[in-house]
Amino acid sequence: MDFYDALTPLYHLIYPNWEDSIQRQGEQLDHIIQTEWPGHRTVLDVSCGIGTQTLALARRDYTVTASDLSPKEIERARTEAESRGLHIAFKVADMRAAHMVHGTGFDLVISGDNSVPHLLTDADLLLAFQQFFACLRPGGGCVISVRDYAQEARGSNIVKPYGARVQNGKRHVLFQVWDFDHGGEHRYGDHYDLSFYVIEDNLTTGQAHTYVMRSRYYAISTTRLCELMLEAEFENVRRLDGVFFQPVLVGTKRNLL
Repeated sequence: MDFYDALTPLYHLIYPNWEDSIQRQGEQLDHIIQTEWPGHRTVLDVSCGIGTQTLALARRDYTVTASDLSPKEIERARTEAESRGLHIAFKVADMRAAHMVHGTGFDLVISGDNSVPHLLTDADLLLAFQQFFACLRPGGGCVISVRDYAQEARGSNIVKPYGARVQNGKRHVLFQVWDFDHGGEHRYGDHYDLSFYVIEDNLTTGQAHTYVMRSRYYAISTTRLCELMLEAEFENVRRLDGVFFQPVLVGTKRNLL
């Protein structure tokens, strides 16, 4: 939570152009949803962050409820929605308690931007997926976007550059550094510590400031995530490629009809 509270005012800088990303992701998510579950319109976003996917779908006339563990991100997401004239119900909540907080009856549950790997054990991931399942009406769908960790190198001091953004007279240079747990004998485990660096350079005064946010992730494979979704009783679970900026996992709650 502290990681995202600190990242909140800078979060939009992850994208070269956040507004363009909102528009593009809305189009892509709408296509996925209407292809997989035609006519479904009520959405629960269980890891909304500052609202990238939430705002995108609300703009496309979905009825959206959204939550996140970070109070600061919820505060900003609410402000972003209000500034755009969008009516979205926001709450601070842990995705592992999604059903307890939000109840059931949603057409769709979504979690974007590689959020579920913040849960560091298979047990916690399974609990979250069971909560997603309980939030859905029969026939409802689940959409999760994650990194393809099978394609990522393991090691330490792995630098992931995001590039430079210029905004309001300041240049921001963003990059992550990953350090995987060492398993001995030149092997690395599936958990890593992430340090997110943002260097803020005031182009007028020449003064610079560096922000460092730290978190931890589980570099879980999409295959294992699909297995856990099946264990949570989702059906037709599979991975979709080439439809979003990250691999997408989908699953459906059995229709009782």
